[in-house]
Amino acid sequence: MPEHDIGSAIAASLAAMSLWEIAAVILALAYLLLAMREKISCWYAAFASTAIYLFLFWDVSLLMESALQVFYLAMAVYGWWQWQHHRDRQQDLHIHRWSLRRHLLAIAAVGALTLVFGYTLQANTSAALPYLDSFTTWGAVLTTFMVTRKVLENWLYWIVVDGASIYLYLDRELYLTALLFLVYVILVVIGFFQWLAIYRREQTTGRHGKEQVQAAQPGFNPVMPER
Repeated sequence: MPEHDIGSAIAASLAAMSLWEIAAVILALAYLLLAMREKISCWYAAFASTAIYLFLFWDVSLLMESALQVFYLAMAVYGWWQWQHHRDRQQDLHIHRWSLRRHLLAIAAVGALTLVFGYTLQANTSAALPYLDSFTTWGAVLTTFMVTRKVLENWLYWIVVDGASIYLYLDRELYLTALLFLVYVILVVIGFFQWLAIYRREQTTGRHGKEQVQAAQPGFNPVMPER
């Protein structure tokens, strides 16, 4: 498509944006920026943004997208509860990593759901790119859950899901949304390295704390094990 046509499409999309849509985009960006800093207020932004999108999608008859927002609302509440519930306890909800086995199971589950729902959409609807649409949907569901559990690799999953979403939105000529997701990808990369630094720091702190507790125990010898 010529650059002039793309520019005209972007300008037309910007002109058509409602104040509610702009608010939803701002809140969605706020959620990601706050999540990068492990701020529990990220879930308030997520809830508000999702609530707006639920009605926006319903208003334009995107019923499946609207239904997906209901899941996001539930996950925003669940994520807030998880982070709040562990906030002031000795065993806090720290950033952690999944095992390779758990990653493989999660990827296999997303793959299976993508095939089932992609085939269903292709056979029964006129949906565009049904398999890619199904993949981005179920990938987002899984990755949102990972965020609520503070799984470090959630950011890597988001790179794949958001990257695929960019192609999906470009194919549908939703250029502003594609641009938003490009910003998401950049912020997600930053978020991964921020969480990685926190994870490494917590691992080091936890290791040192464990050594200090052991050293304080009667009869502990850091050189020779007790007989």
